[in-house]
Amino acid sequence: MNVKQRTIKAPVSLSGVGLHTGQAVTMTFNPAPEKHGYKFRRVDLPGQPVIDADCDNVTDTSRGTTLTQNGASVSTVEHVLAALVGLEIDNVLIDIDAQEMPIMDGSSIQFINTIEETGFVDQEADREYYHIPYNIHYSEADRKVDMVAMPLDDDYRFTCMVDYNSQVLGSQHATISSIKEFKKEIASSRTFCFLHELEALLKHDLIKGGDLNNAIVVVDKEVDQEELDHLAKLFNRKDISVAPQGILNNIELRHQNEPARHKLLDMIGDLALVGVPLKGHIMAARPGHAANVAFAKKIKALIKKERSRKHVKVYDPNMTPVYDTVQIMEILPHRPPLLLIDKILELTKTHVVGLKAVTMNEPFFVGHFPGAPVMPGVLQIEAMAQTGGILVLNTVPDPENYLTLFLKIENARFKDKVLPGSTLIFRCDLVAPIRRGIAQMKGIGMVGEKIVVEAELMAQIVKYK
Repeated sequence: MNVKQRTIKAPVSLSGVGLHTGQAVTMTFNPAPEKHGYKFRRVDLPGQPVIDADCDNVTDTSRGTTLTQNGASVSTVEHVLAALVGLEIDNVLIDIDAQEMPIMDGSSIQFINTIEETGFVDQEADREYYHIPYNIHYSEADRKVDMVAMPLDDDYRFTCMVDYNSQVLGSQHATISSIKEFKKEIASSRTFCFLHELEALLKHDLIKGGDLNNAIVVVDKEVDQEELDHLAKLFNRKDISVAPQGILNNIELRHQNEPARHKLLDMIGDLALVGVPLKGHIMAARPGHAANVAFAKKIKALIKKERSRKHVKVYDPNMTPVYDTVQIMEILPHRPPLLLIDKILELTKTHVVGLKAVTMNEPFFVGHFPGAPVMPGVLQIEAMAQTGGILVLNTVPDPENYLTLFLKIENARFKDKVLPGSTLIFRCDLVAPIRRGIAQMKGIGMVGEKIVVEAELMAQIVKYK
């Protein structure tokens, strides 16, 4: 059953202060059209620039996740994005009149409560999930970070483990078996920091909007009354004390493993930057914003790669050619056994498609793995270049008087073996207009629907007669 995309029924606002800047900020969630996704709009800046919630726009992960686009930034976006994912909202435009999101109580629950006030509306378009196809791994040895996304067809599941070598926190883990559990199990879990981190932030004039009600402060060292009195003064409190469980100010934890649950919340918010709703099971050990964003980029790159494959046109090898072998030899100076193109199937001013029928009679099979014949990769690139040569030589009136010479080959990748009996089809596209006889092309080679080779080529046509 297809699930419809959804947005919110009407604009709804809330106000607070930025955790690090201390600035008063008002944000408004607005309905947005289908396939809009999540976007932020800085209504306080000239032109009201819009910033896409996209992992490619991340510019800082040191104290939360910051996005920058069109000359504007928004920071600490992860709690807001987690709320949107948890509510399974697809499209929303968020107006904000300062750089930093309001910290509220340090969790996502107030964003959820505010959005739920206005309600949701289903849209016409279907929600397009990306189903994790196989285990996708990410790790950072120095930080002991390990993350994996695993296939799970019917839901979005999370498991998170944290270990801070702290007697107070110890090792903790949190999990939800469905994104529908987010509001109840995860959304109210607040951000946390250690006392030594708090002191460093205060020293550098950060967390100007910090309050002991919007963060859990873990006391990881011995503190005397003088230090507690100093902190009380900074936070405009009469007094501050340390609870038996090692938490500053005697605030009650909402969950015994609230720090682990908040790390899971951050992970959900940061992975929203992939840009599409996911189906899969995400497991992480010791995640942080930098790792989350790097993992999001890895998943997004895989999605982009798969989508580009779906747009590769499959050609009929039996279609009437633009040029047959004899006509190709009237244009190219190559001759057997180094004429590696049999037909040209398509030819425009910007692209060309050529065909090579790979048979066991090829002379290179005599000496190249004769017991297990495979077409050499360098000859695949040569065949691709000859295909591109037809495109370039088509720009001059007397191509028989010209040669095409390689200037550069970049990003060549061989993705599968080309065996006898294969029909290898090459497509070369210009990536820039031809200038001074120099052509830059992106080439791919396909066997059936599968890309087996790709490369970026630069060649120059020179007159030799």
